[in-house]
Amino acid sequence: MQVSIDQDLCCSSGQCVATVPEVFEQDDHDGLVRVRRTTLAPALHADVRLASVLCPGGAITVTEDRPAGGRGA
Repeated sequence: MQVSIDQDLCCSSGQCVATVPEVFEQDDHDGLVRVRRTTLAPALHADVRLASVLCPGGAITVTEDRPAGGRGA
């Protein structure tokens, strides 16, 4: 799983930080949210998906990894 934030869509609500502080952090200066880590433990995946859904600006994109040995499109 990979997660990214579109800074142009971020409305600084902090919902993602409250949901998964291990993954997201909010800048004290500009209020924008950043991804703290790019490698996500599987135990965090469900919470990151939830943070994406809760984001009022729709700024969080979650990209699921394809299963090993899976076929491409």
